[in-house]
Formats: sequence, C-alpha cells, structure tokens
Amino acid sequence: MNPIASSLRILVAVASTLSCAIAYSQPPRRESEIQGQAVSREVREIYERGLSWLENNQDDSGTWKGTGGDGGGAGGTGLALMAFLASGEDPNFGRYTGPVKRAVQALIREQNGTTGYFGGSMYHHGFATLALAEAYGAVDERTLWPEGIDAKRTRSIGQALELAVRTSVTSQNKNREGAWRYSPDGTDADTSVAGAVLMSLLAARNAGIEVPDKNIDLAIKYFIEKTADNGNVAYSGGMGGMGNSTARTAIATLVYSIAGRKDLKQFKSAASCLKTSDVNETADHYGEYTSYYKAQALFQSDIAAWEKWNKNLINDLKKKQRSDGHFDGNYGPSVATSMSLLSLALNFRFLPIYER
Repeated sequence: MNPIASSLRILVAVASTLSCAIAYSQPPRRESEIQGQAVSREVREIYERGLSWLENNQDDSGTWKGTGGDGGGAGGTGLALMAFLASGEDPNFGRYTGPVKRAVQALIREQNGTTGYFGGSMYHHGFATLALAEAYGAVDERTLWPEGIDAKRTRSIGQALELAVRTSVTSQNKNREGAWRYSPDGTDADTSVAGAVLMSLLAARNAGIEVPDKNIDLAIKYFIEKTADNGNVAYSGGMGGMGNSTARTAIATLVYSIAGRKDLKQFKSAASCLKTSDVNETADHYGEYTSYYKAQALFQSDIAAWEKWNKNLINDLKKKQRSDGHFDGNYGPSVATSMSLLSLALNFRFLPIYER
C-alpha cells in the first residue's frame, strides 16, 4: 500500500476513537484513470453485468445465497462486497452504495461480538476479514447504521476488524503448524485456508490495524516449508504431497509478494512455476477460485505475464458469463460471480490489496 493511502487510513482510525463520526476519504478514482490507462469496454461490460446480477440477488439481510459446500455465509458476503468495492464506484455516493452498506451491516451482524469469529469456517472468516479491511476507511460509517438500532449490534468497521484479527491471531497461536485449518481450534493446517486468513491479516495491517510481525513471519514460515524447489506447493502435511496445483502455487506467490518477501527463493520458484503454467483455469472444477488467486499473484510478481494472461481471461469470461450477468461455479452463482469479477478487478486496480 502506498504511504499516502496508508497515512489516510491511519488518520481515519485515529479519528474514530475521538468522535462518534468517522471522516471518509475523497471520492475514489480508478487507478487506471489516474494513470491515464483506459479500462477496455469488454472488461467494463462483463463487470457491470456481473455487479447488476449481484445487486439484484442480494437478500434483504444483505447476504447472498450459495449452493453446495461453503457457498453462502460470511465468506460469500465478503467476496461480493469486495467485488462492489473494486469497481471504482464511490461506496458512499455511487451507484452501489446500497449493496455495499447492506453487505457491511450483514458481516458485522454475522460476527460473534465476543470472539470476533465470523463462523462457518476459517475460510469464511478469512474472506470476511479481508472484505472489512478493504472497506475500512472507505465506507462512511456515519450513515452505516439507522438511528435507534441496538448499539450492541452496531460495531464500527474498525472494531469488527480488530476483533476478527484477534480471532485469527489467537487461532494461529494455538496451531502446532503456525497456520490455520477449517476450525479456529484446529491444530493442523493447510495452504488453502492459510492463504485466505494470511491475506486478510496482511490487508488489515495495510489498513493500519495492529498485526504482530511474529504472526506474519510464522505464517510465511509455514508456506516456505510447503513450497518445493520446483514451485509446487503442498496442501497439508502429507496430504496431496507436492503435486502440481495452480491455485496453491498462486496463493504462495501472492502471500510472499504482499508480505514483502520476494527475496525468498521459494517466492522465485513459485512465481516461475506460476508464470509457465498453461492450465485453463476457467475450465477447471474450481476455476473461479484459481483465477481469483492467479490474477493477483501474476499481477504482483510479473506484470507482463499478467497482461498476457489477463487477455485470455477476458475472452474466457465473456464466453462463460450468462445472459443475466452471473457465472456458474462449484459453490453457486454468487461466489462464482464474485470471484470471476475479482479476477478482472486488477484492470481497475482500485482495492488497496491490489496495489503494487
């Protein structure tokens, strides 16, 4: 995150402790507009159709229904919220103010006010925490909650984010591998869940929330141990071995990049492996999940490789998008649509976690 944006977020956090009102930043601009680089019409049309579907299919509670596995819940809400935030529309006065506000409210209601856990699994917790970190300092909280609502259910985004971080840190401190598994009380770990939680901690740290360095270092150590010399990344201990998985290699490349550890030989091997992968992610069983991570990992590790891959992604998503704007996937249309849009969001480069 750039120093100016970081300073603004820290000032917002300080202001929230001094008064009931939280000042919001200036209306956002797309990074592409700042740099004078136009986002293609194809990308904008795919994205706008997808957001329109998400807007029309959001429940009154602010959530989205999912089908199969972990399709719904806080994680799905968090992914959809990030898709709206990544569009570049002003979250406070823009076209999607309503869906953004309802999604933030839903996440805070879903969170356990005592433990900070979002429930469902640490997957849900990771994606929900990541979404709050991206909303923190961008969403104006003065109008977030209607007057007269029970104060116990109206935590600020900063308070909810701090609680969520505490849950993640406490869970990791109890884990014998120094990472995360499905349950916050899990003693083993896997690189998929660990990637979701670690990315949320890195985003929270970028937003000005205190995250102990030792916990970041411990999680990176876990990924180092799971990264082979050829760049393949193991799943969990002996399960899955070091077999090829584009998603796991992308996750490792991404966390090394965002944590500022591009000096590691494991980053270089994973990034090289990812760049040479010719897997068609959108045809894979978990295609949207793989594309979500690969887009970010290539963007952070090799911008030229991302630009080449991104062109193919755009063409593939044009073919896969349904006439009403949604995408189909293993965990239902809401998650598939959100992740597919987020894989395109690097074209806008608006979310703080998408900065290089």
